[in-house]
Amino acid sequence: MTSTSSYPTSIGSLVLPSASQNFSRVLSSLKRSTLSTCNRLQSIHQDSLFVQQVASRHALPLIANERCGSWYIRPERKAGSAYFKSTDGHWGQWGFSTRRLNLQVLDIIGRSGGCILIDSTRRGKSMPDALSKTIPIWCAVINRTFFEDCPESHDLHTPEEVVGESEHAQIQARVKGFVEDAKSLDLDISSLRALFKKPLRPFWITPDCIPSDRHEFSANYHAVICCTASRRVVGAEISENGYIQGAGDDSEGWSHGLTPALFWMHRKQLLEAVEEDMQDLIRRMVADDQFSSSGRKGAAKVGSTNLYISALPNALQSEQYDGVVFCSDKSPPSAGQESRHERKTKILHFLCCEGKIGSRNLRFYFPKLTPFIAALPRHDGAPKILFACSTGQDLSVGVALATLCSFFDENYTFNPQAPQESIDKPLIRRRLAYITAAIPYANPSRSTLQSVNSFLMPRKD
Repeated sequence: MTSTSSYPTSIGSLVLPSASQNFSRVLSSLKRSTLSTCNRLQSIHQDSLFVQQVASRHALPLIANERCGSWYIRPERKAGSAYFKSTDGHWGQWGFSTRRLNLQVLDIIGRSGGCILIDSTRRGKSMPDALSKTIPIWCAVINRTFFEDCPESHDLHTPEEVVGESEHAQIQARVKGFVEDAKSLDLDISSLRALFKKPLRPFWITPDCIPSDRHEFSANYHAVICCTASRRVVGAEISENGYIQGAGDDSEGWSHGLTPALFWMHRKQLLEAVEEDMQDLIRRMVADDQFSSSGRKGAAKVGSTNLYISALPNALQSEQYDGVVFCSDKSPPSAGQESRHERKTKILHFLCCEGKIGSRNLRFYFPKLTPFIAALPRHDGAPKILFACSTGQDLSVGVALATLCSFFDENYTFNPQAPQESIDKPLIRRRLAYITAAIPYANPSRSTLQSVNSFLMPRKD
């Protein structure tokens, strides 16, 4: 006969359930109050003062590594944006992105002699992987690609206090392959080389590690200063009197639609607000700002072609084009104002929502693209075509990429008889690089690119 002991058999059984639940609720409440929107904005403002000090000290332009970096830079001081991913610097996943080449940074560097790239990271790290590894990889690849005759610039440079010798060596071993990937894109080396005259050299600055003297920048290279905006928090934020490390990171989860531009426009009002009023205040600001959702004005041209890409709110002047492809689950702008027979501009509507579902739905509409483009009138040998989606960064870029691969030759000249059987993944990568070199913020998702590949390279069963 088995006897049941009345004594506790584990640590957990010593804790009263109600007390445990109450304690958990108290901790959750404290964490929510610490990570409040008010505390985040106050922390961002505090870190932005450090960024301004760095900019004044080194007299170089500020570039935001999006999307976090823009929170810490006053709009009037922001020279541009970059898109270096931390994931390309994660352990064992080190990479050079052929999708986000960040060639626009070279122009800023060349005009100013260098730059300061701003980013931040959340609690636990002294600097984001984008600054400690992704950008150093990019610098090494750029140097080897554009300065083959300068071998002394080909070494990889990483911050010793963050990247150990073993990791550095493993990244260094992969750089040669990254250079081959870059060269396979058939970039216009001579034109890009004209933008900057010297190799690049990364340096690092954090609030916890400020050089006592100004960096002795050599005349033999352009300085790329990787600046971490936030100071490192070792323990929990609750012990930091409201300060949050990397407060601008992952803003979708806390901003309620507030953007960096709106924050800086209304910073005095926002920094004086209390948490109870914050959400309603932000909601009113977002509603009053007609450009808060798109953030861009006008359409961007794809290199030397007659292809343009735009966000939907900026595509109202569609009569300027021979053809317009709208990617949206809503009706195209002004679609109902005149009949299809009266409208000179031909319109093709891809009924696609945002996100992965919309990206997958492209496969259903892509077969309509080829006859639509082929039937457009040609002025000066090529039709003028606009591609638009909600952001001007994803679906519209994918459709433009499919058009660029199907209707343009290697010289990017419109050619309706371009051989379809020659389309392969390297060609698609080259054409995407051509788009992102012209439009740096173009960022088609993996799902969108998969749909493009499926259309251009159908399976032969």
